[in-house]
Amino acid sequence: MAKHILIVAGDASGDRHAASLAAALKEKEPSLRVTSCGGGRLKAVSDLFLFPLVDIGGFGFWEPLMKLPQLRKALGEIRHLIRTAPPDAVVPVDYYGFNIHAARAARKAGIPVIYYISPQVWASRPGRVKKLAKVLEKMLVIFPFEEDIYRRAGIPVRFVGHPLIDSVPAPAEPEGLSIGLLPGSRRSIAARHLPIVIKASERLRSIFPGADFVLFRPNEIEPNFYAPFISGRPWIHLIHEEDYAVRKKLSLALSVSGTSALENMLLGIPMVVFYKLSTVTYMIARRLIRVPFVAIPNILAGRAIVPEFLQNSADPDKIASKARGILENKTIWDSTRSELLSLRNKLGGGNASRRAAEEILKILPQKTPFPSTGDLA
Repeated sequence: MAKHILIVAGDASGDRHAASLAAALKEKEPSLRVTSCGGGRLKAVSDLFLFPLVDIGGFGFWEPLMKLPQLRKALGEIRHLIRTAPPDAVVPVDYYGFNIHAARAARKAGIPVIYYISPQVWASRPGRVKKLAKVLEKMLVIFPFEEDIYRRAGIPVRFVGHPLIDSVPAPAEPEGLSIGLLPGSRRSIAARHLPIVIKASERLRSIFPGADFVLFRPNEIEPNFYAPFISGRPWIHLIHEEDYAVRKKLSLALSVSGTSALENMLLGIPMVVFYKLSTVTYMIARRLIRVPFVAIPNILAGRAIVPEFLQNSADPDKIASKARGILENKTIWDSTRSELLSLRNKLGGGNASRRAAEEILKILPQKTPFPSTGDLA
């Protein structure tokens, strides 16, 4: 009988990495059946798709409350599958707020849970590690410093490398002066940051009139969304690309933190990072955040390699001024690029999805009884 795995991803980035994992699993074991909740990428490589979880959104502290009916429906689909056609393993991908419930449902039914891509427990809410310890068979992490966190909690863990290493190409030299604008991959985040990045680009255009300004659109947001923001600004070019052909040749990026900043790091693109939350969310986050930086390059380095402008400091004039300083000082630009590229080696040598697939398949053939522990909710 073919083995059966349930994979659950809740955001665009997780969907992308989950799809790569599913493909690697099927490559290693062609008879494997994959059921999933997630987005379009994961759906395309699944045998059965339960629910478009990525379409719901629901990030932050209060936004999930507005999405509760849809989130409950998605969780209901997972629980129904566990009752009627239980998988041999459940693989949650990041997205802790929802996936902890999926993991508990699986654990209650005696199904092993192998978590891929750790929630950022090192940034906030470390108590989540204790909750994960109650439900996990294994944690597969993509940042090297995460291993120690789970090992100290008694959770079997392996660093498999970062999956972006396999999709982000080698760095390229800039062609002319080009500035990338990356305001976020979700509508709510992009809407909050677009006015900031547009105004900052206007300041920079007055200083560098010959520069190219490229606004990068993720697949999850339609082109019309950007029309009100770039109307009357024909010098801003809106593009969508999957191969980083334009992006890898940028001179500098104005970027939100998160995956965008990590991609810039892998491409060796000097950047100015910014991020702004709603007032209520920021007040809560300020009490919870436990790290001195938000940009992954700075976290990996343990010091400020790229400038960060957060909340009230995320001001177009400040961002443009810092960007100008980098662009006009070749020594700063060169050293920043060199330091960013040196961090690429810390994220593994590639094949993260294959290594994660190997770890998951090691657990499946054993078919060791996994005792139920009752309701852990």
